[in-house]
Amino acid sequence: MTVLVVGSGGREHALALALSKDPGVAAVHVAPGNPGTATCATNHPVDQADGVAVAALAGELGADLVVVGPEAPLVAGVADVVREAGIACFGPGREAARLEGSKAFAKQVMEDAGVPTAAARVCTTRAEVEAALDEFGAPYVVKEDGLAAGKGVVVTEDREAALSHALACQQVVIEEYLDGPEVSLFAVCDGTTSRCFEPAQDFKRAADGDEGPNTGGMGAYTPLPWAPADIAAQVDELVIQPTLREMARRGTPFTGLLYAGLALTRRGIRVVEFNVRFGDPETQALLARLKTPLGGLLHAAATGTLDQAPSLEWGSGAAVVVVMAAGGYPGVPVKGGRIVLAEDTASAHTIHAGTAQGLDGELVAAGGRVLAVVGTGDDLAAARQAAYGQVSATDFETGFTRTDIAERAANGRVELDSSYTATNPTQEN
Repeated sequence: MTVLVVGSGGREHALALALSKDPGVAAVHVAPGNPGTATCATNHPVDQADGVAVAALAGELGADLVVVGPEAPLVAGVADVVREAGIACFGPGREAARLEGSKAFAKQVMEDAGVPTAAARVCTTRAEVEAALDEFGAPYVVKEDGLAAGKGVVVTEDREAALSHALACQQVVIEEYLDGPEVSLFAVCDGTTSRCFEPAQDFKRAADGDEGPNTGGMGAYTPLPWAPADIAAQVDELVIQPTLREMARRGTPFTGLLYAGLALTRRGIRVVEFNVRFGDPETQALLARLKTPLGGLLHAAATGTLDQAPSLEWGSGAAVVVVMAAGGYPGVPVKGGRIVLAEDTASAHTIHAGTAQGLDGELVAAGGRVLAVVGTGDDLAAARQAAYGQVSATDFETGFTRTDIAERAANGRVELDSSYTATNPTQEN
């Protein structure tokens, strides 16, 4: 099988690396790719948001499967164009991708499907915003309705800061604050059938102790020793399957990766948000432990045969991802910083996210989140040690990391509320 991965970030490097290790995959191509993907696949210059160009490239390559990585091309309808060209594509079409492209749309789908989520108000005027802020109170949760590269959400005790963010957006969703630890749960879907990954947890704030502004993610880990053992089955029943049924009822079946960002609250599971693609940096951690060949899994979803695919298999042990970001991120990142990578080992490897080749051939920073260092080990403590050891051996003077990724979980200091249950028949969304 020949696979074309669309995108240029860390998620695409991780996908290309996993696909290159699949014995059923003969060739992996990435468009446009980055210096990291070039080490495990063949890069091709193309506009990833141009569906016609992507479909043409896939045809030239004889691709059996196209995997669209980022959200922007999916929302732009690239998967539709590829499928219209007769090529199997993993990723939702334009209408189904609105689950991430519009938070207001996602809320409506969840309401119609009976999926538990935070109470929310969709606001377009100052009066509506102020009323919603007063209704829910602090902490204030304000979400830009459209795509914002993981940085459109403000959670703050400062009402003026919440109001300012809301008024800077054309349309916002203002929600009640959800207590409890957050979980990322991925489900590979073919419109009807789903195969859920093990859960992961990411770290959105820029600084240690969950301080600082929201980012696209500063690190992640899996598994979650503190989460219910059947959390994936719970989420499949309460969230994934009802959403698939509702999307099919609307005439826009969901094919691709449905990412449910969840809060495990004292009132049960609540959906924080939906994404419609592999999350970054959780993907890097999860693929480090996934034993099931990735190419066959994604092809089965893309061709509507996921019900014939085997259950997912996972390796023992743990994986921890530490993001190395450019100074200034998530504001204006410092680009051009020189990078000298540490050598990959059996327990640690580096994924490229925002890198480029400088004029002299050196590797340089070219984005906000620049590298994702993946450590593996028998448990979270060992995986953390491997990841941070690789970070220390990496020369990136203009970069920074959080130093506490997975620390609390590794030390057994993450707990669910004692009254937590997966669901309550009397709960209100």
